[in-house]
Amino acid sequence: MATLKELRLRIRSVRSTQKITSAMKVVAASRLRRAQEQAEAARPYSTRMERMLSSLAANLRGQTNAPKLLAGTGREQTHLLLVATSDRGLAGGFNATILRAARRTIRELQSAGKTAKLFVIGRKGRDGLRRDYARLIAESKTDVGRFKLTFEDAQAIADRVLTLFEAGEFDVCSIIYNRFRSAITQVVTKQQLIPFAPPQRGEEKPTGTVPGAIYEFEPEESEILGDLLPRNLAVQIFAALLENAASEQGARMTAMDNATRNAGDMIDELSITYNRTRQAQITKELIEIISGAEAL
Repeated sequence: MATLKELRLRIRSVRSTQKITSAMKVVAASRLRRAQEQAEAARPYSTRMERMLSSLAANLRGQTNAPKLLAGTGREQTHLLLVATSDRGLAGGFNATILRAARRTIRELQSAGKTAKLFVIGRKGRDGLRRDYARLIAESKTDVGRFKLTFEDAQAIADRVLTLFEAGEFDVCSIIYNRFRSAITQVVTKQQLIPFAPPQRGEEKPTGTVPGAIYEFEPEESEILGDLLPRNLAVQIFAALLENAASEQGARMTAMDNATRNAGDMIDELSITYNRTRQAQITKELIEIISGAEAL
């Protein structure tokens, strides 16, 4: 049984931890507000860009003059997976769910006889996948948006992906990240980036379109797509990183809130144990004094 001193030390230690988790919860809540605003502001732009590219690409699919980013290499043998995680932990199951989806995708590709390569964004993802798939990691990048996530960060990643694609390092590129839904709900999402795949939104149609309408483009569709497809790659990566940043802060805020509550429950239990132990010790001392007095 723990002594009174040991119980006091444990209560003091848990109370210090509770102060830390409470402070981290407040910080995560303030960061979540900004990250959520940025993610929600980026959604309309990335969605409209996908719609416009889908409309342009519909006339060029299967043609010889289609850009390589649209037509692909003609093979689906080598897949590059962009795995977007965080650099820091203490975010509940945020990183674990992304890594679980990445491992599942790797196993599915390998079972189909295909080759998987990894471009890992974030220290937690790099360290987590290095244990089992170190040989598959072609690129890794940490401290992305450490102080503030900017479009230049996404552009640098997109440029590197394009360099690898032009060098023939892969045929298909997809990104795995957490899409923000609420502070307690994040949805693991896998999105194909190369070759460009139209968004799968059944009933959702571009605003203002007329069925059967004929459009004339100036310059030609191939020239427009040649400029917009690389830009769309950076836009979609930036939108995914913004969603990831908001999801990370939401998961961290929820995790720290749970940790603070659990610390409070533990302090209550330890306090009860401490009071009972103290009362038992006082009773024992009184019994010894009374017994000694009666002996005299």
